[in-house]
Amino acid sequence: MGRDPRLTTHLALTARAFGAERMFLHPPDPDLSSRIDAVGRGWGGGFRVVPTDDWRKVVRTFKGPVVHLTMYGLPFARVLSRLRGRRRILLVVGGAKVPSELYRLATFNVAVGHQPHSEVAAVAVTLERLRGVPGPRALRGARRVIVPQARGKRVRTRRALR
Repeated sequence: MGRDPRLTTHLALTARAFGAERMFLHPPDPDLSSRIDAVGRGWGGGFRVVPTDDWRKVVRTFKGPVVHLTMYGLPFARVLSRLRGRRRILLVVGGAKVPSELYRLATFNVAVGHQPHSEVAAVAVTLERLRGVPGPRALRGARRVIVPQARGKRVRTRRALR
């Protein structure tokens, strides 16, 4: 049984919103990639979904720390200082049955909490602690921009930013 496609979409949207550059996706899902590309066309930014048939190769060849987000890992606070300021970090989340090999391949096995929780929450908390809370901003190429309001919703549409 694989991950629910809605959850994978939420992982991609969360990573994108919190400043990640890409998401390696195993197994590849062309429909999900298309949906996320469409979000980028409207809301801007350079985030992309990179399909991969070999997650192990991605993990082994990554130039930087590989951080496996798991509720069984070390407390995040103990690892945070070793990750801050790193230019490249690969965050890895697994599905229902994480291969034990991932625990050995990761540079760090990290827990944002030691209770069952969503992978989406783990990615959001980790990126927020590493990069800060994303504020209202227009990403490069955005055609839609949220206008912060105390009440209601307002989206400004404009020609793409350069």
